[in-house]
Amino acid sequence: MAARPRTLPAAVAPVLVGTALAATEGTFKPVTFLAAMLGALFIQIGTNLSNDYSDARRGADTEDRLGPVRVTAGGLVPPRQVLIGTYLAFGLAVLAGVYLIATAGWELLVAGVASIIAGVLYTGGPRPYGYEGLGEVFVFLFFGIVAVAGSYFAQVEVVSWESLVLAVPVGLLAAAILVVNNVRDLETDRRAGKRTSAVRLGRPRTRVLYAAMVALAFVTAPLPWLLGSESLEAWLLLVLLAVPLALPVIRTVGRRIDGPSLNRALAATGQLQLAFCLLLGAGILAS
Repeated sequence: MAARPRTLPAAVAPVLVGTALAATEGTFKPVTFLAAMLGALFIQIGTNLSNDYSDARRGADTEDRLGPVRVTAGGLVPPRQVLIGTYLAFGLAVLAGVYLIATAGWELLVAGVASIIAGVLYTGGPRPYGYEGLGEVFVFLFFGIVAVAGSYFAQVEVVSWESLVLAVPVGLLAAAILVVNNVRDLETDRRAGKRTSAVRLGRPRTRVLYAAMVALAFVTAPLPWLLGSESLEAWLLLVLLAVPLALPVIRTVGRRIDGPSLNRALAATGQLQLAFCLLLGAGILAS
């Protein structure tokens, strides 16, 4: 429950896209791919555990929240055990990172350390940025730009402009997962003094933000082809096959306020991102 499996597509998706782009250039290292995938998953799990622990300590996860029960605040797991789980998850991410650093370079050390620090400071530390409405910005950066470009770099040891552009739609959908979470928890976050983007913008504008982020992901996916990439073609438009998955969840987020519906919308957004990125990866490989 504390690992929040519904959010894990945000960790898997960028590694698939970055690795697919490297494969189009004739480079695919299976062990590197596995290490990048495990590292991303354990960073996500560690972030979720840290968030569970820190929110409970700050009193943000109360009994009246609409989302699933948090294990620390709900008394299901002692806080110390959740904290130990956090350390273990980040420790496993570090082990995966050691291999990547040894095989691809010190640049991945910087990316990995920054990702772990960002995960801890999301709701931890003296000034958690998740409490100041910056959560979506950091998710976009670390589960979009850093994760896609980093996965690509792990394979080919350079960063291309295509990897940075393709990271944009991936990051937008990852951040959209957090937007649903914040829309659902808007009232309890406001009472707890947690100034998320939804609290700052209000429900109507946050719903518009969600729809815009999802739509923009579809618009930006074919940009490398449109901008004249030598290796990527119109196959990137395969992502449009995911539009039927996007429309129902946009309607749900735009109309519903009850916990069960928004919990399903959160899971559906994660599934949308994974489907989108599988199609994007297929389009990259087909180019």
